[in-house]
Amino acid sequence: MEKILVVGGNGQLGNCLRNLEGKYSEYEFLFTSYQELDITNEDRIRSIFEDFQPDYCVNASAYTAVDLAEEETEQAFAVNAYGVENLAKICAENDSILIHISTDYVFDGETNLAYAEEDFTNPIGIYGNSKREGEVLALEYNPKTIIIRTSWLYSEFNKNFVTTMINLFNSRDELGIVNDQFGQPTNANDLAEAIMCMISQTEKIFGIYHFSNYGETTWYSFAKKIAQFTYSKVRLKPLSTAEYPTKAKRPKRSTLCLDKIEKDYKITPQYWENSLEACINILQNQK
Repeated sequence: MEKILVVGGNGQLGNCLRNLEGKYSEYEFLFTSYQELDITNEDRIRSIFEDFQPDYCVNASAYTAVDLAEEETEQAFAVNAYGVENLAKICAENDSILIHISTDYVFDGETNLAYAEEDFTNPIGIYGNSKREGEVLALEYNPKTIIIRTSWLYSEFNKNFVTTMINLFNSRDELGIVNDQFGQPTNANDLAEAIMCMISQTEKIFGIYHFSNYGETTWYSFAKKIAQFTYSKVRLKPLSTAEYPTKAKRPKRSTLCLDKIEKDYKITPQYWENSLEACINILQNQK
C-alpha cells in the first residue's frame, strides 16, 4: 500500500484531503499539523520520514499572511522557501514524490492574458517572493516534484474569504469590496480531488501546473455571488484598490491558464460559481 504524508493537515486543503481518505482506501494517509511537523525543523522531517516512509508528500503548509509577511520577511521565507527546501531534499533522499502547493501571487498581474506555467514570474510582495523561491528550491532539490499553483482558495474549513464574508454579512448592513483585482476562486475540495487524481495516475509528469476553478471574477463579484447564495440583504459597494490600501500589493489580474493540467492529467476543473454554491450548501447544512 502506497503512503501519503500530508503536511499542514489541519489547514483548508489538509482537511479537504482528509475528507477524501475513505474514498482512496488503497492509500495510507498520515496528516500532520504544524505542531507535529514544523517544516523548518529538518530533523523532525527526517524522523517522520523514517517512521512513515511516505511515497508521496503533499505540502499543504504555508505562511499565508500576505500583509504581515511585509514585516515578517524572515518568517515567510523560513516556511515558504527554506522549509520547502527541507522537504524537497528529504523527499529526494527517500525517493518520494513531492506535491507542493504554490500561488498565483508569483505573478505581478500586469497582463490581460491568463498566465501559463512557463510565463515569467515577477512577484510584487514578500509573500509571492517567498513562494516563488520555494518553487525554485523544490525543483532544484527533488526532480520528482509537482508544483500546483492555485488561487483565491476557500472551503468550509477555517478562515477564508467565503467564511469571512458570510460572518460579515450577518453583522454589517454595508460592505466595501475591491472590484479591480481579477482572479479565479478555487474550492479547496476541488484542489484536493485534483491532487488525488494526479497521485492515482500511473504515469507522472513532474514540473509546474496550474489549478483553479474555471472563470475569472473580481473580489466584489465573488462577494456578490456569496451574498446571492446565502440570501443576504447586505449592500455591497465596489471599491478600487486605491480606496482599500493594504501593506502588500496584490496582482491586478492573476488568472491562471488551466490547459496543461487538463492535457497531461485529464483534469477538468469545475466553474467557480458551481463550486462556490456547493461549498455554501455544506456550510449551511452545518448550522
